[in-house]
Amino acid sequence: MQKNKSVEALEIETDQLEWLKEMAAAYSLPDASKALRVVLDHAMMDAEEDDIFMSIRCRRCG
Repeated sequence: MQKNKSVEALEIETDQLEWLKEMAAAYSLPDASKALRVVLDHAMMDAEEDDIFMSIRCRRCG
């Protein structure tokens, strides 16, 4: 059932895509796209925006 979904090309790192695929498999989700929507819903509903966007974290720096 399509629930007002949009198709958009986004750039993510290869390891991020692999993690989404792993989470989809681990939690019996249909695909990485659904795993990403779960993560985004969690961020939008349960997290503080400043905790997400003001914290410095860089897995690729250094």
